[in-house]
Amino acid sequence: YAKMSSTVGVAAVTAGPGLTNTVTAVKNAQMAESPLLLMGGAAGTLLQGRGALQDIDQMSLFKPLCKFCASIRTIREIVPTVRKALAIAQSGTPGPVFIEFPIDTLYPFHLVSKEFGVKNPPKGLMGKVVTWYLENHLTNLFAGAWETRDVSPLPVDIPHATDDQVQKCIELVSRAKKPVILLGSQATLPPTPVEDIRKALELLGIPCFLGGMSRGMLGKDSPIHIRQNRRDALKEADVVLLAGTVCDFRLSYGRVLNRRSKVIAVNRDKTQLLKNSDMFWKPTVAIQGDAGSFLLQLSKGLKGHKCPEEWPQSLKAGDETKENANRAKAVEKTDRHLNPLKVLHCVDELMAEDSIIVADGGDFVGSAAYIMRPRGPLRWLDPGAFGTLGVGGGFALGAKLCRPESEVWIVYGDGSLGYSVAEFDTFTRHKTPVIAVVGNDACWSQISREQVPILGSNVACGLAFLDYHIVADGYGGKGCLIGREDEDRLSEIIKSAQRECREGKAMLLNVLIGKTDFREGSISV
Repeated sequence: YAKMSSTVGVAAVTAGPGLTNTVTAVKNAQMAESPLLLMGGAAGTLLQGRGALQDIDQMSLFKPLCKFCASIRTIREIVPTVRKALAIAQSGTPGPVFIEFPIDTLYPFHLVSKEFGVKNPPKGLMGKVVTWYLENHLTNLFAGAWETRDVSPLPVDIPHATDDQVQKCIELVSRAKKPVILLGSQATLPPTPVEDIRKALELLGIPCFLGGMSRGMLGKDSPIHIRQNRRDALKEADVVLLAGTVCDFRLSYGRVLNRRSKVIAVNRDKTQLLKNSDMFWKPTVAIQGDAGSFLLQLSKGLKGHKCPEEWPQSLKAGDETKENANRAKAVEKTDRHLNPLKVLHCVDELMAEDSIIVADGGDFVGSAAYIMRPRGPLRWLDPGAFGTLGVGGGFALGAKLCRPESEVWIVYGDGSLGYSVAEFDTFTRHKTPVIAVVGNDACWSQISREQVPILGSNVACGLAFLDYHIVADGYGGKGCLIGREDEDRLSEIIKSAQRECREGKAMLLNVLIGKTDFREGSISV
């Protein structure tokens, strides 16, 4: 929801296990740079550490994961603490923040005072001391609680490139014959509208590779959007602009960059900006700043200058060659069931222009990333650098609630589906119909494709061709089993699912798929 709405997403959970169940999700939000306010319950202020129900040291768990952590101790702290947390979540590199609310800070005065009262206080001095202490604590807890407080948002601090840094980059790009831009999710962050960034990129005319949330930023068929052969393009490039892109495993830790290339790196986070620069690559210009506003400044400074046309044209020609090969591979027959590439091509051709794609899986989703084309910015949701399986249900729910008019597709592997298939109950209850496409090959294929050649065994990777579509029926949605016998009417089935979705039914297409050699050799490290 935070990514789609360009604001802060909020999660409220119970104490103890409610919070420990969010640890993976909060770490994913941290690595995906999503602004998130997590509000968690806690044992009463006087009962912490005394063996109360669900009482654990929650602050120690979340301090390494969050930009800001606070525990509310009095009612008057709530408003200023929440204002501060919301500003920090959005400032600099966005990320999660955590506020702990002990149960006695959540209930009205008359209920808390009733619970605080000692029914049989000890006699004598000790009884008086205990009674005084409890009354004093209660008074302090609620002191100032009814005073009017400023609830307006605090300013958000966002770093920007300096004029000198921008000018240096203008000079580098103006002399480039073969520049390339790599955009990451950070390029879509507020305050710069993504539509303005798209226009700036089109004016520059520099070929772009899009990753994360920036997928779709240039539309479906832009002449400067290059989808294939990134490694080859980076070998030839004389200037590479990393706009919110990090030199981690996704760029082979920077080893795919040509050492002769001039590299401009822009990132809000200093650590991510310079990741692995001491080993495999070196930035010519490193800017700790907002990638979106930088691209606007760069385009403005290069007004009238355009990248030599033969360079993006040559990369686009390579794109078309590779995509033609992919289409040819999609019509090959597999040993059994359907060719997964054919299924993905068919979905891509039929999905609505306003569709949002949620990626949750390994091998099947890896293939989808090469084939499916988001039609616009903020229309591709994946876990980000943490690679968390199980995001599909939650991400799709957030996307549909944020944009109820859009068609929301979840691309599931049969392994990842197990993590969130129960969310079909949520889709039904909250009237948020989505369409899930499950690539069911009865295998953890991303693991198997490296495990079998290395270890000679498929142990623990084999699943079964189970009836996931029946599960969707049981949760109030509608499921459909699709096998080889349905190949000729695949388009008809998908269109029918779209109609059912528009009428309010969450759909699950359980597609039985076979094996191909597409992406052969890719491994999961």
